[in-house]
Amino acid sequence: MSASAVHSLWTTAVEPITKIDAPTFEYGQMAPTLIIVGAAIIGILIEAFVPRKSRYYVQMFVSVVALVAAFAAVVALAADGYGTTKARIAAMGAIAVDGPALFLQGTILLAALVGLFTFAERRLDPVVHGNRVDSFAAQAASVPGSESEKAAVKAGFTTTEVFPLLLFAVAGMLIFPAANDLLTLFVALEVFSLPLYLLCALARRKRLMSQEAAVKYFLLGAFASAFTLFGIAMLYGYAGSMSYATIAQVVEGTVQDVNPALADTMGNDALLLVGAALLVMGLLFKVGAVPFHMWTPDVYQGAPTPVTGFMAAATKVAAFGALLRVLYVVLPGLRWDWRPVMWAVAIVTMLGGAIVAITQTDIKRLLAYSSIAHAGFILAGVIATTPDGVSSVLFYLAAYSFVTIGAFAVVTLVRDAGGEATHLSKWAGLGRRSPLVAAVFAVFLLAFAGIPLTSGFAGKFAVFKAAAEGGAAPLVVIGVISSAIAAFFYIRVIVLMFFSEPRPEGPTVAVPSPLTITAIGVGVAVTLVLGVAPQYFLDLAGQAGVFVR
Repeated sequence: MSASAVHSLWTTAVEPITKIDAPTFEYGQMAPTLIIVGAAIIGILIEAFVPRKSRYYVQMFVSVVALVAAFAAVVALAADGYGTTKARIAAMGAIAVDGPALFLQGTILLAALVGLFTFAERRLDPVVHGNRVDSFAAQAASVPGSESEKAAVKAGFTTTEVFPLLLFAVAGMLIFPAANDLLTLFVALEVFSLPLYLLCALARRKRLMSQEAAVKYFLLGAFASAFTLFGIAMLYGYAGSMSYATIAQVVEGTVQDVNPALADTMGNDALLLVGAALLVMGLLFKVGAVPFHMWTPDVYQGAPTPVTGFMAAATKVAAFGALLRVLYVVLPGLRWDWRPVMWAVAIVTMLGGAIVAITQTDIKRLLAYSSIAHAGFILAGVIATTPDGVSSVLFYLAAYSFVTIGAFAVVTLVRDAGGEATHLSKWAGLGRRSPLVAAVFAVFLLAFAGIPLTSGFAGKFAVFKAAAEGGAAPLVVIGVISSAIAAFFYIRVIVLMFFSEPRPEGPTVAVPSPLTITAIGVGVAVTLVLGVAPQYFLDLAGQAGVFVR
């Protein structure tokens, strides 16, 4: 075969590239995420160019405007029918714009706005060297206890970078439940995890504990990300595509054009099962379900309390949204394989979180284990695999997030000389010293326990009802038992606050600025409204419960 013949073969085999199609991008449908990313980038520029004295106010203004505008954009999209009739895939197949995505994005944005108010609180700590200070380190880079730290505190430095970090985290969280291909899912996971690792390390008091929490979170989070990525690689190897819809078709065997390479891998169920297991494991880590929960108590305890509140609420919302989409859109054909596993995870999560919480002596660790138990309750709704299952999970997440931020905001108020008094023994008699704060905290604890007339009851009822109708009745029985166990330690805290003698050297309750009052007020209002009249919001979640494929 002569050289010229080979050459002619080579030229005809490759189609000449005449034009590369420009990617289409639906700016309107992506508006909520784009607004937040834009504001975060402006926040970085503010750090560079605005003088130190005025940064806090400028950052605060930009962040609030961005979150409100993004929420308005979500509401506009929902009102325009993108949640129901016009649900579609945007950004060249990378993002789904549908009911669950918009509902969860709205929840995340509102939770972030309430969380932002606790970040910006500056009246709780005593004034240092004539400067008001917040919950974050004066200069994160200075070694705890060093001269440079003392100098930074004396100069009145504050870490205003927390505002753009919060916005970047929110941007990742908005994409995470809406991601419609595995690469987008992974990128969103990293975009919201990395800012959270940093935020956890920035506490003003107990800095070493805060940095330890951040390192634990970072190491375990990096592990979980690696597992997720490996699972994504396996699923790609199995289905030859990153797109949710294509993988779902290959799993169900309804794929149209089978090329020889795909025919080889399609028969290999090991790739599919291992890949799905690794991917779901990474998501369960983010949720804090039981075999993958070990980071939760340490990180919740060590992180600055405003960050803990935001993280506990918003991360759960985003991660459950992504988990629902993966299980309902990508792997419905594997339902018989993943349901038994999820049953087991839900059972150990509900019981484990509730039982271990009884032994806790620190209020933040107690709330951390309670959040693990709540992850188990929400998983019961995920297992239902019915439209009611989706809508009940959406409702539970919305209700839970505000209660959580409110509860952690109350924790920031109870202080002694060393900062926040988080040890339970110090909360004794709080109801006599400051009845209002104790009463508000009692409302949040009752909502966590799922007492009627609180949002917690409405959420639990919806989730358990969906699980029972979805054929998971034994799960509901175990859920009710663990709710009873959990109620014990919530009620115990209430008894401690109201019925025991206050200690003479006990903590004081700081008087917050209107920011934290707003955060706590919103928490109480949402708790009572969703508890007394949940129907409108349940209907809203019901309309938003259909995934687009």
